[in-house]
Amino acid sequence: MNFLFKSKHKNPHDLVKIVREALLKLNGADTRKANEEVSKSLASMRVILSGDGEHEASPEQVAQLSQETYKNDILPLFVTHLSKMEFETKKDAVHIFNSLLRRQIGSRWPTVEYLCTQEKMLGNLVHGYENPDVALNSGMMLRECLKHESLARIVLYSPHFYKFFNYVEFTTFDVSSDAFASFKDLLTRHKPMVAEFLKQNYDTFFDHYDRLLRSDNYVTKRQSLKLLGELLLDRTNYHTMTRYITFEANLKLVMNLLRDKSKNIQYEAFHVFK
Repeated sequence: MNFLFKSKHKNPHDLVKIVREALLKLNGADTRKANEEVSKSLASMRVILSGDGEHEASPEQVAQLSQETYKNDILPLFVTHLSKMEFETKKDAVHIFNSLLRRQIGSRWPTVEYLCTQEKMLGNLVHGYENPDVALNSGMMLRECLKHESLARIVLYSPHFYKFFNYVEFTTFDVSSDAFASFKDLLTRHKPMVAEFLKQNYDTFFDHYDRLLRSDNYVTKRQSLKLLGELLLDRTNYHTMTRYITFEANLKLVMNLLRDKSKNIQYEAFHVFK
């Protein structure tokens, strides 16, 4: 295959150097040429990491490429330059990012360890929902990060977390749906961690969440109500559930939702306290 042939003539060290230089050139005047260089280089990186269908990836080259990627901070550069990449190149960037995240050596996750030092990049992924051109790509990378508790904790306890309450309501349907998928993953995947977060941040969290339950957006209201039921009925959130149901205003809100004109909203409200 052509890309594999090229990758054999560029070792991972040289390839990553080319990628870094090409990404930085996206800030310059000749973005067309820079995009061509980024596209070719990322395609070669993808072949090294995943093979080409006929040849399997070489573990030695994968390890070398990974180390060079960390050393040159390529993953944060992917995120900051994503909006300047062409459509297919964005898909390669997401594939490379997620492939590296899934790389495991024994009990270690090297890319996760690296990204734990890149809090700004994680924040940039969340803020990707503000740009429709990269929102879905950012969402795919973010959810891959959220599979790991150490990375999810950074996002959950950061100010960026509260941006989700805007993204799930005030963006276009496809973006808000993707944002809600990430929001739900963050609140349901690592249950003991989330239970502790809700105990520590109960007032702030539910001040924001109350707005979603009162939203004029049908999809936002229904999804948020369903997620609320999941959170309150989970045994790890028992402390939060007992606190929530002892507040009269919360009971009134759910009772009002039981009288909503939508049968689906009524159904989800019923299941909050079933």
